[in-house]
Amino acid sequence: MVASEKNCLESRKKFVQLSNADIVVTSLCAGAIAGALAKSTIAPLDRTKINFQISPKPYSTKRALKFLINTYKSEGVFALWRGNSATMARIVPHAAIQFTAHEQWKRILQIDCSTNSPARQLLAGSLAGITSQSLTYPLDLARARMAVTHKTEYATLRQVFVKIYYEEGCCSFYRGYVPTMLGVIPYAGVSFFTYDTLKRLYRENIENTEKINTFASLAFGAVAGMLGQSSSYPLDIVRRRMQTDAEGKYTTIMKTLRLIYVNEGIICGFYKGLSMNWIKGPIAVGISFATYDHIKDSLRTLLTTYKYTNKL
Repeated sequence: MVASEKNCLESRKKFVQLSNADIVVTSLCAGAIAGALAKSTIAPLDRTKINFQISPKPYSTKRALKFLINTYKSEGVFALWRGNSATMARIVPHAAIQFTAHEQWKRILQIDCSTNSPARQLLAGSLAGITSQSLTYPLDLARARMAVTHKTEYATLRQVFVKIYYEEGCCSFYRGYVPTMLGVIPYAGVSFFTYDTLKRLYRENIENTEKINTFASLAFGAVAGMLGQSSSYPLDIVRRRMQTDAEGKYTTIMKTLRLIYVNEGIICGFYKGLSMNWIKGPIAVGISFATYDHIKDSLRTLLTTYKYTNKL
């Protein structure tokens, strides 16, 4: 096909509009794959971080490496991914819903790729985070329990739910929900806002193209992940303590905040493991955003081509 014919074909394809249902389905598929890939990549680091978050022991890189080595020696390499089945059960619907909700909230709030409205962009990201986190929260709690216990206590995801239900009651499935929501508002808002803003600035100042290259997407996602996680990290500590507390020690947000402050201090308590988050967070968010954009664009291109050829 000569260049002029190809350009003509591409121009005519633009008139084949995807419906909102098409957009939702492609977003759900791309988000699910992106979330699964990103979380599986950093699962050992995630498990290490959670163990330090719920422990009064101080965090250091040396202790984190020691935890990884001891886990590998005593339980085997697959133990480093312990709880990842619960993570996948949660992250696949969570990421799918979050990315899809973000697109839908941007549509409702009338935000497009050229929009420079920080307040609305932050709101769209925060609402997407609230939507996805609320719908998948019990799975997040189950994943945290599996990550911090030995496999003899919780062997499967089903066993986690059964044991919590009979020993602690239904309300325990939403233990730590409030600090999670308080944390997800700045986290999701800042992450999506930063990523979209960097993409817009890239188009305005470097290359005016609809599809940004993969390396740029990874870099923008890494920056978004670092800023997002730093903005909400103390509340992440609080929710992990409340989620994994089977003894009733951390019953409310204020009580948890007070106990952490009195026993561990501000820096060692509320920012424990943040340096590890600055490693795993940018990696995970960068992979997630870049993968999502690539798969979403590919699926929509294929769908547009299919619809166009069937109209000929």
